[in-house]
Amino acid sequence: MGQNGYISLVRENKTYRKFWLAAFISMFGEWFNTIALFLIILEYTESELLLGILMAVRMGSFALMQPLFGLLADRVNRKKLMIITNVFQIFLALAFIWVDGPEDMWWMFLCSGIMMALHGLYVTAERAALPNIVSEEDLTTANALDSATWSTALCLGAFAGGLVVSEFGVTVAFIIDSITFLIGTLLLLPLNVPQTFDKASSGSIISSSLKDIWIGQKRIQSDPRLFRIIFAKTSWNIAGGGLAGVFLVLAGNNIDFVGTALGFGIFFFARGIGTGIGPILARKFFKDSEKWPRLIGLLIVVSGLFYLLVGFSLKGPLLLTLCLVTLAHTASGGNWVLSTVLTQQWVEDEMRGRVFSTDMLLMSIGQVISTISAGYLIENGYVNLQQGILSFACLMILSGCIFTIWNPKQKHTTHGYTQVA
Repeated sequence: MGQNGYISLVRENKTYRKFWLAAFISMFGEWFNTIALFLIILEYTESELLLGILMAVRMGSFALMQPLFGLLADRVNRKKLMIITNVFQIFLALAFIWVDGPEDMWWMFLCSGIMMALHGLYVTAERAALPNIVSEEDLTTANALDSATWSTALCLGAFAGGLVVSEFGVTVAFIIDSITFLIGTLLLLPLNVPQTFDKASSGSIISSSLKDIWIGQKRIQSDPRLFRIIFAKTSWNIAGGGLAGVFLVLAGNNIDFVGTALGFGIFFFARGIGTGIGPILARKFFKDSEKWPRLIGLLIVVSGLFYLLVGFSLKGPLLLTLCLVTLAHTASGGNWVLSTVLTQQWVEDEMRGRVFSTDMLLMSIGQVISTISAGYLIENGYVNLQQGILSFACLMILSGCIFTIWNPKQKHTTHGYTQVA
């Protein structure tokens, strides 16, 4: 049986439809408040380094607990985990309303970090659950749509956040943000999300956590192909974190004819369009999964080449720069969806949460290093905006080349586990 198209999948699979809508609304909320936080930092501190630190705190929080989140996603009902994370974020989003000066930066960063940690648990549970609510034939379609959804949420969330902040201020933005998490929770409540558990991992989560996490790491190390593929997103983010999380923000701040918040939103809008188009094009044109492992590295190189052109285009027409940003993230979106599908196809249900948590941990560490480095370099005058973009683009190209050349030999092993419904 052939795979469904996007519309057919959403129309015919009722569980997936609500699952997909809940994920979109929750991710929209994550990006909606980001623009407001950027504006607050620049308004109260005028510090480029703090922009990088905010992104580092968010991604560090996303990464720090990933081994435990992966275990939870394999040991605890995934739907419940997703609902719990949304409920907590309803109240955390409202807490930002009380930020009133530079002295509040520390707890604003703390709340933002907690929100991102909860989002990390949501994403890990959501990605591990996805293969259980769609057929194997529809897995690539569902992942392409999932990645496009993340991108659309980024695109619309950041742009809408910029508009709302520009017109109504940050307080209204945080109230709307809180409502998005409430809606996402209500959509998840009636769903039935199947899950397989590993009998070997029964017992207390606290007492068995280290053993179970180690089992997940052994699963990764047992397959050289899998060990390589979990570095796919990291290989982009080691440079892409600084490019997208710091330099694009500053580029948006430099647009003269719009307000700062809307300037942020415009560049994030271009980024979101690209990461939305990429997975759709990858599904359409790259049908031979045997070629995906090498293609993933080439897509990192292509993304870096477009960012190189972004650096040279900064003093030219804004539309050209935005188009190049879109193309750079089109390539990165392809990298993301192909590496995600391969991981889902290669890993068993009862191990998938732990493997994805390692994937997210490595990606987040790369992004933390990248964003702090970018913020530090530009705040201390070691590079200007153009030099920063050009140097990080070259780093991305180098990273993509290394990943492409890395070609470990495959092992043909069978991993057997006792499953229960």
